[in-house]
Amino acid sequence: MKFAFHDPRTDPAPEGWAEFTRTARLHPVWDYALMGFEAWGARNPQQLVVATDGGEIVAGASVLVCRPRLAPRFAPAPGRRSLRPFWAEVYQPWLSGFPGIVFAPGFGDRGALVREFERALPRHFGVGLLGVLYRALDEELAAHVGGRARLVRSSDPTAVLANRFASEEDWLKTLPGARRGSLRRRRRRIAEDPGLVVRGGPGRDDVDGVEVATLIRAHRERYGKLPLDTRTVPSAGFLHWYLRRPDVHTLTYRDPEGRLLAVNTMLDHPDSPCLQHWAALPLDERGRSSGLYFDSYVRAVRFMTQRGAKELSAGRGMGELKQELGFLPRSLYAAVAPRPVLGR
Repeated sequence: MKFAFHDPRTDPAPEGWAEFTRTARLHPVWDYALMGFEAWGARNPQQLVVATDGGEIVAGASVLVCRPRLAPRFAPAPGRRSLRPFWAEVYQPWLSGFPGIVFAPGFGDRGALVREFERALPRHFGVGLLGVLYRALDEELAAHVGGRARLVRSSDPTAVLANRFASEEDWLKTLPGARRGSLRRRRRRIAEDPGLVVRGGPGRDDVDGVEVATLIRAHRERYGKLPLDTRTVPSAGFLHWYLRRPDVHTLTYRDPEGRLLAVNTMLDHPDSPCLQHWAALPLDERGRSSGLYFDSYVRAVRFMTQRGAKELSAGRGMGELKQELGFLPRSLYAAVAPRPVLGR
């Protein structure tokens, strides 16, 4: 087994990676060029670690190089090793509910590969590496990374709606009466509102990355940063290319003058489309335009049923509200492996 580290800011894509993302049915955020756009704007940039066996890619991992809060605001230049302590975080930014390590279909001994991967990390990163934090693990992967002197704990679950519906109306019929009536009234009111312009679809070249980044940043600052969140708010440059992808759907709500009131992005996927970025102006700045968050869910369920996907993933947070919409929690785990036990 061989492991190669690729900095998407400067290194060429691993040979065969594009084919691997297709056969492993990965979400759009695993696109190597897109990972580069994300990394250039991140304080804790990610690297792609690829495992090959006999020249064939068998696994990949998104590894964020994370530094303490007292470290400089910006990441070190590509290729430069930091003299400050840091840790490696196996996580795929903006893909909530899915692990940062992926395998070829049918690959067997995942536990052994994870241990080899851990042994490769200090060889590549050097003496400053404190250890590894794994986020958003499913139960199987959590078992593989557990062991002596390691910490494995449950984390906030992700919300998933299994697709057993022929249409959004079939879904609405399964909800409690009050919630069902509320969603239908909102749907009708939004459709009839002359002061609201709603547009959604893939490959949106009419949406400004600066405008969306500004709204996301303001929304996140208003509600506060998630605890222990090492991600950087997506940059305008990243969003410029991201929203134009044919596998990224963007839903926008505007007033008649074109002011962006709310935005939602969704990753297309044949099995599990994912609701992703949501941001909106405060309610007192939107005028009469309320209920947009719930409307975005109605439209996402509509897309899932028309797509024929197995499920719709809505990420973590606001679990009780999502359960009212029929979503069920799926268990996730986080694990910490300090440097002395890496690979053991």
